[in-house]
Formats: sequence, structure tokens, C-alpha cells
Amino acid sequence: MRQAILGALTLFALAVPAALTAQTAPSQEKLRRGEYLANIMDCAGCHTPGIFLGKPDMQRRLAGSEVGFHIPGLGTFFPPNLTSDHETGLGSWSEADIVKAVRLGTRPDGRILAPAMPYKAYGKLNDADAFALAAYLKSLKPIANRVPAIVGPDEKATAPRLSVVMPQ
Repeated sequence: MRQAILGALTLFALAVPAALTAQTAPSQEKLRRGEYLANIMDCAGCHTPGIFLGKPDMQRRLAGSEVGFHIPGLGTFFPPNLTSDHETGLGSWSEADIVKAVRLGTRPDGRILAPAMPYKAYGKLNDADAFALAAYLKSLKPIANRVPAIVGPDEKATAPRLSVVMPQ
């Protein structure tokens, strides 16, 4: 009897996480919508290696850029890895974290994104679209690609950068 109960509990313990995962997995429709949004928002136009050098590496699409944006008075910022890699990308971010960054320009650590990221425009995304985009980004295969570190306004960048002049 005891062995039967333990067996049933073991099966239950294995079945519950699988059932929860199946229920929370995004639908194909939601992922297609997120991919569509990532394309029309041109996420790859900044977040793909080689894009600013005229040789985009589409095998590492959305894995971050080795070329940054220098913004006078603010520093140099490198478009980060948007894939689900846990070490160098968004793998440890929740969908809500991604939505907050896209809409409000705030990372989970509280840092505000550089103004080159058009989060004020993306702030107009409705909930369904914002979460579809986040689900799509979370679904991307992890690609390990550490982009150069942010450089402060008085520091010299060690990687290529574009200069962005802010209108006065």
C-alpha cells in the first residue's frame, strides 16, 4: 500500500510541472504575432551582430551588437543580446521584465535604457502585443554573445561606435 501511494505521488509530482508548462506555453499565434512585431519594430536593425558594419550575421540574429551608440554627455551603449541566453541575453528576464523595458525603458536592475532605444514610441503597444513580443523573444534559441560594456561619458570606448547627436 505504501509503495502504491509513493508511486502515485511520484507520478503526480512529475505530471503537475508538465501540465503547468503546457498551460503556460505561448500559442503559435502569439509567437507569430511577436515575431511580426519584432520585424516591423526592426529589433534586428540594432540588435544583430554585424548590422552596423554592413555584414549582418543572421545566424546570430538578435544576439546583440558589437557596435555601440555614443551619445554625448551620456556615454556609449551597445544594443544587448535579446535571445534567451541566460548569461548574455534575456534568459533570466520574465516576460513582464521585457515588457517593462520595451514600454518604459527600465531594466529589471532599475537602469534606464539609452534614448537610442525608442521605448517612448513602443510604450504605445497594447498589452496583447507587448506580451506577444516578449513571448517571442523568450522563445528564441539562446545564443551566447556578450556585447561590450557600457562606457560612461568621460570614458573612451574600446569598441566601434556610432555618434548620435541629440537635437537641441
